[in-house]
Amino acid sequence: MLSFFEELKKRGLVYQTTDETELIKALEKGAIHMYIGFDPTASSLHVGHLVPILLLRRFQLIGHFPIALVGGGTGLIGDPSFKNEERKLNSLEVVQGFVKSLKIQIARFIDFEDKKYPAILVDNYDWYKDVSLIDFLRDVGKYFTVNYMMSKESVKRRIEMGISYTEFAYQLLQGYDFYMLNQKYQVTLQVGGSDQWGNITAGIELLRRKADVAIHAFTIPLITDATGKKFGKSEGNAVWLDADKTSFYEFYQFWLNTRDEDAVRFLKLFTFLTLDEIAKIEEEFVKAPHKRLAQKMLAKEMTVLIHGEDAHEQALRISGLLFGKTDFKEMSVAEIKHGLKDVPNFKISQDQDKNIIELLVTSGIVSSKRQAREDVNNGAIYINGKRIQDVSYKLTKQDKLEEEITVIRRGKKKYFILVY
Repeated sequence: MLSFFEELKKRGLVYQTTDETELIKALEKGAIHMYIGFDPTASSLHVGHLVPILLLRRFQLIGHFPIALVGGGTGLIGDPSFKNEERKLNSLEVVQGFVKSLKIQIARFIDFEDKKYPAILVDNYDWYKDVSLIDFLRDVGKYFTVNYMMSKESVKRRIEMGISYTEFAYQLLQGYDFYMLNQKYQVTLQVGGSDQWGNITAGIELLRRKADVAIHAFTIPLITDATGKKFGKSEGNAVWLDADKTSFYEFYQFWLNTRDEDAVRFLKLFTFLTLDEIAKIEEEFVKAPHKRLAQKMLAKEMTVLIHGEDAHEQALRISGLLFGKTDFKEMSVAEIKHGLKDVPNFKISQDQDKNIIELLVTSGIVSSKRQAREDVNNGAIYINGKRIQDVSYKLTKQDKLEEEITVIRRGKKKYFILVY
């Protein structure tokens, strides 16, 4: 059987490590305290955060103590790592609001009530709010040379275009986080994204010089799709974990639309299916890629994991609606709106002429009565999933779903919503 760390490597979850032999010894010796940090830059985490969040859970399931650090302090500064420009500085009030939201989300993934290996959630603002600049420079800054700080790749990339002292000093703050967690909770392992290696090694350096402690670290590779596109809010393609920002259906569709060349890799990275289970899925997927088994399993596993079984069932119903496989009457108006939230809406009055031809023209679905009659005669118009081929058809009360909307489809994919 694979060891825990070997399995992480097989899943593609390990990029860089400190001494790997010593790290494996530490993991196999007994339960350790490990941490991953999340800076609050928005009111929700997104899929770009999922690998580290789920890594906390993997450590807890195997018998270690996971610590999630939410950077209420460092979030006021902003991490410059591999960013082309300085982050917007949010106010303390805004950041604290983000911290509160992120704490609630993280609690869905790791168990703070586990009797054997309870998780811990900390906010680094708790120790920064009372530290003076003089004390910080004396107790932390003296252990770092400017040459050492400038040697970090994340800093070197910004030097030519300009980096503020605020961001330049960020590595000292993350290093101090590692030191404080070691002192408070005996943390001996930090995990982060590959862009965090410079900040992580600053913590290793501080602990080595200030506390003479043997500690470990490894990073997770940057997760991209086969085209090199990165998951993440800053890349303009955020898929949020908050259902109010990204609906269940959109979340499900994000995973379902995974490219063939990424699907099996993402099953290893993001799901808790065993490697043997994934190998069987891959075997079937290779035989019949058109059936999209890997994508369907990925979409199911991730939607259930993040939002629950009911959300997955709802996503399937909405998918059925859009592809003409679900009866509209089996769905709530709320579900229909989720699935069709980006389609054109038209407000119509209760006393408006409901003849199908007039309705198609006045709502802007077609440009002329001639086109409307042609579409109806050709069977291209559907009302709430029912094909209409009678040019004299008039909408009735039965066509109003929950007295709120009527869904019109033109052709295979063009949807419109009439709102009463």
